[in-house]
Amino acid sequence: MSGDIGEFLKELVNPESIIRYGGIGLLLFVVFAETGLLVGFFLPGDSLLFTAGLLTATGIIPWPVFAVVLGVIIAAVAGDFVGYHFGKSVGPALYHRKKSFFFRPNHLTAARDFYQKHGSKAIVLGRFLPVVRTFAPIVAGIVGLEYRRFVIYNVIGAIIWALTMVLSGYFLGIYVPKTAEFLEYIIIGLVVVTTIPIARAWYQARRKKIA
Repeated sequence: MSGDIGEFLKELVNPESIIRYGGIGLLLFVVFAETGLLVGFFLPGDSLLFTAGLLTATGIIPWPVFAVVLGVIIAAVAGDFVGYHFGKSVGPALYHRKKSFFFRPNHLTAARDFYQKHGSKAIVLGRFLPVVRTFAPIVAGIVGLEYRRFVIYNVIGAIIWALTMVLSGYFLGIYVPKTAEFLEYIIIGLVVVTTIPIARAWYQARRKKIA
């Protein structure tokens, strides 16, 4: 039974499996969930969009690439709106919520520290960072970021993120033959690269706390 659960979770966070079995609908839901639902931090983001671009180039996703990009932008913007309003309604009390499988207080704290360092620009920059991508809009809601400013940064961040990640995969699939054969290794590389800033911030915070 535990093996079956492990396989299910493995498939759940596998970008290629999400797209091949769930299609564009599941792709857009995952984008929305990762940026809009508190449980979305463990879902793939950058690697999913890159894979979507690559599979669009190979024809597995039978949509024009501009339609995929537009869909991702809409899902990402909607997700951040939900996160913002959730943070605004719950408020600072969320920092005292107990740890659970779907919630890690240290993730929220990391996003708060990132926001304090970069201000409202964290909504844009955080798009490219796992965990921060999920919690940055929530933190913006908690601290009461001006709604108009949030809307602007939300839309800009979603556009840049979608264009960068989806088109990177798309053009690689168009101009580099047999790229799809090495998709697993490319995804691992993306996960490592996007995780480095989070790991570095965690290490620095831990050192400061010990000191």
